[in-house]
Amino acid sequence: MPTPVGGKQKRAFDILVSASALAVAAPVLGVLCVAVRLGDRGPAVFGHERIGHNGRTFRCLKLRTMRTNGDEILAAHLAADPAAAAEWRETRKLKDDPRVTPLGRFLRKTSLDELPQLINILRGEMSIVGPRPVVRAELNRYKDGAAAYVATRPGLTGPWQVSGRSDVGYDSRVALDTAYVSSWSMLRDILIVTKTVPAVLRAKGSY
Repeated sequence: MPTPVGGKQKRAFDILVSASALAVAAPVLGVLCVAVRLGDRGPAVFGHERIGHNGRTFRCLKLRTMRTNGDEILAAHLAADPAAAAEWRETRKLKDDPRVTPLGRFLRKTSLDELPQLINILRGEMSIVGPRPVVRAELNRYKDGAAAYVATRPGLTGPWQVSGRSDVGYDSRVALDTAYVSSWSMLRDILIVTKTVPAVLRAKGSY
């Protein structure tokens, strides 16, 4: 699909909201970047490859919430804990993730770690609303729903974000994303945005 779902109307909404939000959030983002760097002297912003519109890859930006040697910590943890390994295979997340720093736990719980994705939106790599960005291995789990995922830009928020986040099973997440794409409307995007703030404040499924 050459044009993402929502076309120019959705893109104009993205630019307006992300530019406004970034202008307001810039001082907070600056303070958080300093705090992250003071934690262990590692980089403040982390970019991880994700799948975007039409299957193109991009660097999805986040404030770094994990220790710099996170890959080694994760491998050792999963090798030593079969229950954690099973949880990782099922959801690609851990409720008790040993890689996450104390500040990182706060950033994740409040979703402040995702503020740099406003830059991804301005670049045209993401949207304000859409399926949450996934890695290639996760896209394989979408199966028939993969076509719906790549038909739009991934979102800073979306149906998964306002429906329980990580407490929602992966199959349900795929169903939510597929339904969102197939029945997209500007009104629905606005409704999801209005539901995002209380969803973030409840911090349900945020880890």
